[in-house]
Amino acid sequence: MIGQRIGYVRVSTLDQSTGRQLDGVQLDRVFEDKASGKDMDRPELKEMIKFAREGDTVVVHSMDRLARNLEDLRSIVRQLTAKQVRVEFVKEQLAFTGEDNAMANLLLNVMGAFAEFERALIRERQREGIALAKAEGRYRGRAPALTPKQAAELRTKAGEGVPKATLAKQYKISRETVYAYLRAETPAPTSEV
Repeated sequence: MIGQRIGYVRVSTLDQSTGRQLDGVQLDRVFEDKASGKDMDRPELKEMIKFAREGDTVVVHSMDRLARNLEDLRSIVRQLTAKQVRVEFVKEQLAFTGEDNAMANLLLNVMGAFAEFERALIRERQREGIALAKAEGRYRGRAPALTPKQAAELRTKAGEGVPKATLAKQYKISRETVYAYLRAETPAPTSEV
């Protein structure tokens, strides 16, 4: 019995497109995440792993689309191959079945380590760029979620006992942001130039 060809595509942000990743590859079903690959907490990844059955083939554009660290990459490939699912990486031209030889396992580990290394470099460059922009006065950070007046109202209402979840809904912010405003002694700085 020949199984289904299942595609998995991922981009890190909502405004990025997954269109080019498996363009031209014949697939029966595609699972698409718009989330960071920093961990395995991605809804479509979980769904794809549950969906895949013995005899299926999971096709991914490249290893870094499946996972950004070696431990997660190996874990996902092991989960799938344990179900007798073949895993193919188009860019690297590699496939894993669970009955792989030492060379295949070495390639998985080396290529996965490169994906992890690349993510670390990106984060390092990002930190360096932000530090430089701050030093030059060009970086102001994220704009505050609330105006100073709204922040004062939020603190007053919290002091009156209004639940944090209610405040979060009312001001359309997360509960963590509510707590951040309550911890802050002064309103967050504005991003006006």
